[in-house]
This record gives sequence, structure tokens and C-alpha cells, in this order.
Amino acid sequence: MADLIQQLRETTAFIQQHYPHTPEAGIVLGSGLGNFANEMEVEKEIPYANIPHFPVSTVEGHSGKLLFGKLNGRRVVAMAGRFHFYEGYTAEQVTYPIRTMKFLGIQHLLISNAAGGVNPNFRVGDLMLITDHISLAIINPLLGKNHGDLGPRFPDMSEPYSKALQQKVKNIADSLQVPLQQGVYFGVTGPTFETRAEYKMIHALGGDAVGMSTVQEVIVAIHMGLPVVAISIITDLGIREEDNVITHQEVLEAAAAAEPKLSAIFKQLVAAL
Repeated sequence: MADLIQQLRETTAFIQQHYPHTPEAGIVLGSGLGNFANEMEVEKEIPYANIPHFPVSTVEGHSGKLLFGKLNGRRVVAMAGRFHFYEGYTAEQVTYPIRTMKFLGIQHLLISNAAGGVNPNFRVGDLMLITDHISLAIINPLLGKNHGDLGPRFPDMSEPYSKALQQKVKNIADSLQVPLQQGVYFGVTGPTFETRAEYKMIHALGGDAVGMSTVQEVIVAIHMGLPVVAISIITDLGIREEDNVITHQEVLEAAAAAEPKLSAIFKQLVAAL
């Protein structure tokens, strides 16, 4: 773990040489949400491949770079592309950028993702404000020796998603007249989409949506005392009677179609932080 702290310091020092300003918020852009960068006044782009100790994104729909600049007049850093456990990375590598953004000085973390709808009331293109998550099917990124410089050995997870930030999102969605679902995100490793039986199990266990990201990132953020808010775009439906074949292309297309609604919410949320 001492090596991890040293790596984070080296990564942070490298980034600060290229972008000396302190971002107020970090934003994680999920599958198909790369166009969000067009909403930013980008001052600096740093490809992941150029950043010391950073993994490199390998998934279609993830461009793989850190974007620094302003959104609604506030300085932010955005991850254009995230890392997933199913790509072969360790949980520590998946969450390394979250820790890096905290070291850079962010005070809030905004997360987006593409998720499969499990709640039968959901439709493709819905936005779901994540109120809680179920992490039973993922590898906890805090396994191993704890380092007090990052956070406590046993972090409390009773409020992984900030209630105050959730209320801000709900108020913004109302003002924009953007319909907003709410629900529990069930984290899985992927890369396979779920079987019919697994969708039914997830629903029975209390999940409203299921996805292959976010949960490990949130655990690490809470470990470091970083308030989180997260929104899923429902890009496919798991519980349906007709043909249940789901493709990654379908996910990307649905995410892109819903992106303007999510972008509008995040823009106003950053201004309200």
C-alpha cells in the first residue's frame, strides 16, 4: 500500500505540471457518453497512456483521457472513459483514477453509467438516480491492508450516495422537466450480460438496474470521504418477454440518445455545488 500512495503522489505531480488549477468536481463518463466533453470549456486533455501509473481504457465508447476545464464556470476534471474489472484490471487499478482525482483536490464526484433495467416500470432511455447499490457480486476494492492516508479500515456505507446531492439532482430534473427514475444499482463484474434467471434474481434481491461499473469507484470514494452522486442511463431491459438478445452497440446507441438530458442535469449540478 505504501507503493500505492507513492504512485498516487507521482501521478498527481505529473498532472499538476500540465494543469496547475484545482478542480472542484470530478466527473466519470460512462459508455456512450463521450460527447459530454462538448459541454465543457476544455483547457487541457491528457491521454491516459501519458499519465504515470494509469491504466488504459480498452472498451468501445470510452475515449481514454482526462479532461480539465470549466463547466458552467466551475473547474472540473472529467474521465472520458473508465476502467472495468472485466477488462482484466485489478480492483485497485479500476479505482486508481478516483483516488487520483481526490488527490488533485476534488470535493464532489459525479458518476454516470449505462445500465440494464431490471425494474419492470423502466424504459430504454430513462435516467435513474442511484439511491443505493448492492455490491455482493463485485470484488471489494478495499481488500488487503488498509492505509490510513486513504481512509478508515471499516468505512460506513449507510449513505454511499449523498442525500444532499440527490436532492439537488431531483430539483434540477424538475426544473428542466426531465423525467427521473430512482432506484438501486446492482453491481456485477461482466463482461457477459445477465441471463434471464439472473435478471429475475437481481430484481428479487432489490435491484432496479444492473451494471458492470460504478460500485467499486463509489466504495473507494466513500473510503476517502468524497461525496458521490450517480445517474444511470437505462440502455436495455433485462426482464422482457420478447427477444432478450442485448448487444453493446444497442447500449451505446441508447446512451448517446439520452446523453443530452444527463448533460443538462450535470451542468446545472456543478453550478449548484
